[in-house]
Amino acid sequence: MLYVTQTALELGFLYALVAMALFVSYRILDIADLTTDGCFVLGAAVSVTCAAAGHPVLGVFAAMLAGSVAGFVTAFLQTRLGVPSILAGIVTNIGLYTVNLMAMGWRSNLSILKQDTIFTMFRDLVAFLETKVESAIGFVAGLFGAELVFSDSSVIGNWYKTFLVAAVTVLMGVLVLIFLRTRLGLSVRATGDNRDMVRASSINPTFTITVGLCIANALTALSGAMVGQYQKTIDINGGTGIVVIGLACLIIGETVLGRRTVTKGVIAVIVGSIIYRLIYAIVLYTKVVPVDCLKLLTAVIVGLAIAAPTIKNWFLFQRRKAFARRKGGC
Repeated sequence: MLYVTQTALELGFLYALVAMALFVSYRILDIADLTTDGCFVLGAAVSVTCAAAGHPVLGVFAAMLAGSVAGFVTAFLQTRLGVPSILAGIVTNIGLYTVNLMAMGWRSNLSILKQDTIFTMFRDLVAFLETKVESAIGFVAGLFGAELVFSDSSVIGNWYKTFLVAAVTVLMGVLVLIFLRTRLGLSVRATGDNRDMVRASSINPTFTITVGLCIANALTALSGAMVGQYQKTIDINGGTGIVVIGLACLIIGETVLGRRTVTKGVIAVIVGSIIYRLIYAIVLYTKVVPVDCLKLLTAVIVGLAIAAPTIKNWFLFQRRKAFARRKGGC
């Protein structure tokens, strides 16, 4: 059960980046960006390809750059060519299928089972630092005539992946919050609230929309890049349904924590993603649903998550109605 929980936490933090991207595009900019599925695979394809060439860290940054370019294309279609936001995302998503194949060397899947990843590099870095710290402590203890015996096991053990993905997700969340509090970030937020007012304030909404979509798709590509190196494999169809899952994580988090402030909104997407993955893992672990019904399970969880606010409001209405009846009867 501990392994199941650990895996759920890791995947929760990884896919929280997608939910964070949707928070920027859907909640902040009020744009339904459907580039997410293709951009997720794009990030994974670029990352895994670079890792296969021996550059896993470079692959992560290259994936974010590629994702921001995809976001720029979507924004260009919307703002310059007048394509509706949903159609712009669909058009970009279709084009990304070929781009992803090119990034993967015209193969439908790619694996890096024997190559280093950012996770193995982080594990080796932690082991190296632990060795240096133990040597320093042993040297100081030797000066006082003491002899220390250290355990061979690592401090973080098998949790190194969890530490890394949590650190990256929290860092990106902090950076998003810092950006949204800058002058440009406030302009992006204002664009989502009222474009006419922004235009009347001598702010170019075309620029702010482009910046927002570039950031959102960079986050999506980062998620794909880390998932690709986490799983050490990527499939051309690996991004199918990612936008729906990300939206479900977003709504779950907002249902639990609310979204009255931007800070609470960013925290909510991380919490919602972890809750979603924990529910998914527990259902599989308890074998309530057969393995052959995974897609059905995903659809049910996503459907309930999206309908959660409506269900919550219905129960509140029924409670108020019952209270009114009791009060009227008295």
